[in-house]
Amino acid sequence: MGRKNRRQPSPAESSGGPSVFGPQTTEEHGDGEWVVRRITGAGATKTYRCPGCDQEIRPATPHVVAFPADDYGNVEDRRHWHTPCWQARGRRGPRTQKSSRGPRY
Repeated sequence: MGRKNRRQPSPAESSGGPSVFGPQTTEEHGDGEWVVRRITGAGATKTYRCPGCDQEIRPATPHVVAFPADDYGNVEDRRHWHTPCWQARGRRGPRTQKSSRGPRY
């Protein structure tokens, strides 16, 4: 009887599932160089606050994690962004924080 040819599993397959992190890229913006990771819905297991719109990023929502390239992987500098918020961040002005008792316009 002959041997079966089986391919070696990739690290993502051997860990029990597909990779939850998308490719990691470096992007240059007006405020510096950023390392950007695209997170799939399967990889998003916690709730985060998007700095672009100040809204929650719910679990299972694909989004972007960005941090300055000079502080590679520093936890304090990592920020989770909605993908459209990250793409539009250069076109938006700074957000003004309102108190909970402030007027609603």
